[in-house]
Amino acid sequence: MKNAIRLLIATLTLATASFAGVTVSSPAPGSTAGSPVHFVASATSANPITAMRIYVDNVSAYLVSASKLDTSVTMSAGTHSVVVQAWDSTGAVFKTPLSLTVSGTTPSPTPTPTPAGFPAPPSTAVVKSNIDQMTGWASCTVCAGANANGPVATYSMVENQASPSLDGAAAKFSISGTTPYSDALWWKQLGAADGATHLKYDVDFYITNPGVAQALEFDNNQSNGVHKFIYGTQCNIKGGHWDVWGNAAGNWISTGIACSAPTAFVWHHLTWEFQRTSTNVIFVGFTYDGVTHYVNRSYPARSSSVHEMNVAFQMDGDSAMHAYSTWLDRVTLTYW
Repeated sequence: MKNAIRLLIATLTLATASFAGVTVSSPAPGSTAGSPVHFVASATSANPITAMRIYVDNVSAYLVSASKLDTSVTMSAGTHSVVVQAWDSTGAVFKTPLSLTVSGTTPSPTPTPTPAGFPAPPSTAVVKSNIDQMTGWASCTVCAGANANGPVATYSMVENQASPSLDGAAAKFSISGTTPYSDALWWKQLGAADGATHLKYDVDFYITNPGVAQALEFDNNQSNGVHKFIYGTQCNIKGGHWDVWGNAAGNWISTGIACSAPTAFVWHHLTWEFQRTSTNVIFVGFTYDGVTHYVNRSYPARSSSVHEMNVAFQMDGDSAMHAYSTWLDRVTLTYW
């Protein structure tokens, strides 16, 4: 009887393992399609699938933190080598390659689509692109902690990193130390923009060891000589949710929207949409790896006599201050 049970368990385990992999329902291997090409795929494993990605000619074209994808990818005319890849929670990788021919002419480049429900920037909007490549970034560690008086961390920023990178010039941010929960903050001043009432913060980021990160913070700060508007957001990795900054109250407030540890060794795309009134900050919502979430929170601004607009990024260390690095690329701020 025991041998029969063992045999049944072994058979079930083997059957489960045999189903692990990526199934591409569309397009069919060797087929011809018009651009954009419609992709439908799913992944299975004995462990939870954490992400799926489409590579076209060895270049990442789409990423989603899910076990299924259904999307359209713009591709140039000709024959392409495509790989649909998935990762599970143990880091195991599953791939399905296919060859595909795209008919028609090469499409003109198009901008990243505005998430549904968010206002499209007008033609008069100011666009600050490739901020990660700009010189003159400022930084601190003590000021990044509670009440701007936190413990000291060891930290660094190195620009123009060819790999990993999406455009060949990413910025690498690193943190380590010996004091628990030490933080590091970097920011780039972009000049005054007193009249701007709408902001769109767009960034790609890549992390190698997300399990040791306490939180990753993505911020804009605007001051118009009367008020300081802190568009503060963080993926509270250890807490498992997205937070926004309470501004005048000076504290993080959970949105209730989940944000677990980002998948390692892949690029993640994040776009935040902000607005303001004469006295309040409005967190409209964000799109993370293709999924849009509406936050719709408003908090009072602080008093300030400064005139500024900047982009900021912060890394928080965990209780053991494990060392880790994050790369930012194609950092863009659009405001109007």
